[in-house]
Amino acid sequence: MSNPQQADAATPTFNEFPPTPYEEWRKAVDKALKGAPFEKRLVTKTYEDIDLQPMYRQEDIEGLPHLDSLPGFAPYLRGTTPLGYVASSWDVAQELPYATPAAFNEALRADLTRGQNAINLVLDRPTLAGIDADQAEADDVGRGGLSISSVADLAQALDGVDLETMPLFIQASTSALTFTALLAALVQQQGKSLAKVRGAIGMDPLGQLARDGRLPRDLDGIYDVMAQLATWAKANAPQLQTITVQGSPYHNGGASATQELAFALATGVDYLRALQARGLSIDDAAPRFRFALSIGTNFFMEIARLRAARLLWAKIVQAFGGGADAQKMSLHARTSAWNQTVYDPHVNLLRATTEAFSGAVGGCDSLHISPFDELLRVPDEFSRRVARNTHTVLREESHITKTIDPAGGSWYVEHLTDSVARKTWALFQEVEKQGGMAKALVTGWPQSQIADTATKRAANLAKRKDIFVGTNMYPNLKETRLEPAVVDAWAIQTERAEALKGCRATANAAEKQAALDALAKGGNVVETAIQAALAGATLGEIAQAARTNAKPGPTANAVHAHRGAQAFEALRQAAETYTARIGQRPQVFLATMGPLTQHKGRADFATAFVGVGGFETIYPSGFNTPDEAADAALASGAKAVVICSTDATYPELVPPLVQKLKKAAPDLIVMLAGYPADHVEAFKSAGVDDFIHLNANCQALLSTLQKKMGVAQ
Repeated sequence: MSNPQQADAATPTFNEFPPTPYEEWRKAVDKALKGAPFEKRLVTKTYEDIDLQPMYRQEDIEGLPHLDSLPGFAPYLRGTTPLGYVASSWDVAQELPYATPAAFNEALRADLTRGQNAINLVLDRPTLAGIDADQAEADDVGRGGLSISSVADLAQALDGVDLETMPLFIQASTSALTFTALLAALVQQQGKSLAKVRGAIGMDPLGQLARDGRLPRDLDGIYDVMAQLATWAKANAPQLQTITVQGSPYHNGGASATQELAFALATGVDYLRALQARGLSIDDAAPRFRFALSIGTNFFMEIARLRAARLLWAKIVQAFGGGADAQKMSLHARTSAWNQTVYDPHVNLLRATTEAFSGAVGGCDSLHISPFDELLRVPDEFSRRVARNTHTVLREESHITKTIDPAGGSWYVEHLTDSVARKTWALFQEVEKQGGMAKALVTGWPQSQIADTATKRAANLAKRKDIFVGTNMYPNLKETRLEPAVVDAWAIQTERAEALKGCRATANAAEKQAALDALAKGGNVVETAIQAALAGATLGEIAQAARTNAKPGPTANAVHAHRGAQAFEALRQAAETYTARIGQRPQVFLATMGPLTQHKGRADFATAFVGVGGFETIYPSGFNTPDEAADAALASGAKAVVICSTDATYPELVPPLVQKLKKAAPDLIVMLAGYPADHVEAFKSAGVDDFIHLNANCQALLSTLQKKMGVAQ
């Protein structure tokens, strides 16, 4: 048997291999770059104005604050509980955007037995505005969320749910008072304890102002209600949060990760000040907050942002005088709506998976993972199951719940977390200089910042520096489209109106009116609103009474909500409309010159390039002479031709080929695959209309091509 000491002596250790100095690595890299600038080739510029280095070292985290912080201890960068997900995983809080209480309940009861463990209730626009379904525009009822107008509606939606054990998250915005009244009335009717109800009925007036550009009443009045709700919850429903700060209005406008976080934090500070001014202590106010952020596809950036969010909120609450428990951030994450696409929608599965992984590694408390068909229809049972099971795979198969703060200690992540925190803080301070988030929204500063970022994103998408797989890159023209579900708005409103008619008929009119009159007088509006709900008042009636003496609300330029892929989706849609009208796709002829090795690379590139706009290519095997190529192109009937060969052969091939094409068909569009810089002007003079190449503005070029070919108006 060998001697262990001898074995140990023979075993090599890392100490025997001296580390390579950074300077030596840089020399090797610079040599490999052959004169190309290091900063342009290997340093990544982000929308957050953070330069990502190609490699991080231990020196990069030297002197960073909070590196010695522990999970469960302030400033909570590593999580708000000592054991993280090891003790308890995040809540599976999937949104169920069904229009009617019956449809919502059917989906909810099915999903609660299959992995969902929290109710995430998204409301339609009339409900959020405090308008009963029978008083709203038919097209708005049930659009984008659940229509709720009474305690009976809520009882039907939550039938079979134990409100004492199931967390309930309601995105209520300025309808938080009315929805709290309905929920509290339901809990009392069921004989349950409000003290055991947990979750959030989120009030977020500034988020609503950013999204819609207006509020239904003055901010002072809204803040009065916010303070009363927080005070009521502390006394009656201590596990229920009453304020949700939404980042989605900014994210869906194209904001960077730091912009969304900075504006959310600035919103939270406005709310803290409003509550403090109305007599609440910071230790009573801060625990009533729940932040909700959208998660984009920049994987490590999003992990760093969630860690930075907890750190910054803890610092803010501490600055207000809040204790350690009050400094803990409650954080909900939602995979991005801005990143989703209509075309090749199953790619949305992959996007949502990486985003969800970022959310989990970053330490969110609850998470919604978007079903892949969310854009096109109300998600069906299959897409809901896949989204739910993504939670399960992350939790059960990736083992990230076995480690507390799994990204902690990474030189890259720790440095990036610090950078995100500093950039976010700088933006936050700019909002503070303007008097806070409410004043900044009215003057339009956050909107302008987001618009600038959205413009940069659009430019990079147009040139395909940013990629949407299946939309502006790698299009699949043979895909079977998921057709949007037909929604019968009149039928939905009729169903909802009938339910409300029955509710109104069973209410004690005198008792209800007395309760509404008491609510209109002010005072303890939460308790009087609950009494009105118990007396049979509808959501709209409660909202109207609560706003009896309200002043007009502020207005602002709404953040322009959109998706990044929409410009390219419009190109594809125009091509499909043309195809349906004409009977075939718009065609582009490839003038492939010479043998396969000479033209294939650029012909394949051109095919994929124009495919993004829904164009089909005619792809011959190759031509020996310009005359042959020109004759075949003219015979094809295609309205556009792309010449495909090499830079070396173009000077000889292009002039005669273009001359013959243009002489026979002056309106024919002739393009060249590639961008031979030394010959561009000469080729333009010869008649070449445009160039297809890596740095081309794909969206603009294809839009022009569609207009010239009569595909789009």
